[in-house]
Amino acid sequence: MDEHLEAVLGRVTALPAFDQPLMDAVGLVLCEDIVSGVSLPGFDNSAMDGYAVQAGDLAGASDENPIALPVVGEFRAGRSQPIVVTPGTCVRIMTGAPMPRGADSVVPVEWTDGGTVNVRITQQPPVGGSVRHAGEDVTAGVQVLDRDTVLGPRQIAVLAAVGRARVKARPRPRVVVISTGAELREPGSRLGDGQIYDSNSYTMAACARDAGAVVYRVGIVDDDPKRIMDTLSDQLVRADLVITTGGVSMGAYDIVKEELSKLGTVDFPQVAMQPGKPQGFGVIGEDEVPIFTLPGNPVSAYVSFEVFVRPALRKMMGQMPYRRALVPGVTLDGFSSPPGRRQFVRATATSGDEGWMASTVGGHGSHLLGGLSRANALIIVPEDVTAVRAGDKVELMLLDKETG
Repeated sequence: MDEHLEAVLGRVTALPAFDQPLMDAVGLVLCEDIVSGVSLPGFDNSAMDGYAVQAGDLAGASDENPIALPVVGEFRAGRSQPIVVTPGTCVRIMTGAPMPRGADSVVPVEWTDGGTVNVRITQQPPVGGSVRHAGEDVTAGVQVLDRDTVLGPRQIAVLAAVGRARVKARPRPRVVVISTGAELREPGSRLGDGQIYDSNSYTMAACARDAGAVVYRVGIVDDDPKRIMDTLSDQLVRADLVITTGGVSMGAYDIVKEELSKLGTVDFPQVAMQPGKPQGFGVIGEDEVPIFTLPGNPVSAYVSFEVFVRPALRKMMGQMPYRRALVPGVTLDGFSSPPGRRQFVRATATSGDEGWMASTVGGHGSHLLGGLSRANALIIVPEDVTAVRAGDKVELMLLDKETG
């Protein structure tokens, strides 16, 4: 399994970065250092609603001995006026408004009677009190973000605050998802004998979107060689990566494997893992677009995505680490494991004072989606372990952001 993952990551490369609008860059990896061209704040301004004053005018002010000052003007955020606070006067000021010349402090409105012509003030502020000073947060010329930072809400906040409308970032991969099989039907349609609903394309599309990709779910393509190859050819124009499910095992009608093998650029190894033994990976088309041909059994496809496709997508986006979080834990159940194959067992994991505890959920069959839907982790059993007992220490792959 490790050899196959190494081959995948060795062939996949990071997508080239380009300038993107700020909101399109959320969740992407920044590919430039950001140096602020402005200071934050850009000017001295009030941190409170109140009155801009000269603090020395209010020496001795108290509830018993309030000091009255005439109000000579009003400053609001976004507006300034040529008003100077001279000794013995004040200006009514709102939060965020620029400090008027001559004032050195702000008296919060809670310390006053709220007067608009004259105001009675009951406390003396310290010099500089309730004033946000220019550059106290960010100074112009200072680097505020490093390249390789993942841009979340807090990073977008500082980018907008320093006036950046666009940033150079690595884009989301465009992923095309295709399910193959004559037995497949779209959810919501009527099933005939021997037919099943296509869950794989929805699963893979949801997985890719969860990993940060832009997803195009093509849907179902039946087991016709020409139609499969025509569909792939048509979709390459909008694909940075392709995922197919089904048709890669050893059967007589595993058309995906049969047709792509002719290209000589896609390999179909039998990987020592359970579920997910039949795998396919390579490149197709003039642009050598990476393609993953995953097993048709739904749990096999899901585990294969987590083990191989998600790391590839994260590398394409420049995100580290490539793999899901792995944590030590203890299993509360015993079970067997096939020799020579790394097993991924569906489980529910919880974290407490004694660390991570995991209980198996559902059976081990690669078609059993019910148990997978309740799982939030996979117990990873090494190739040389054939039996796991309740209470054994195990390694857990956490599947949910909330869990990890």
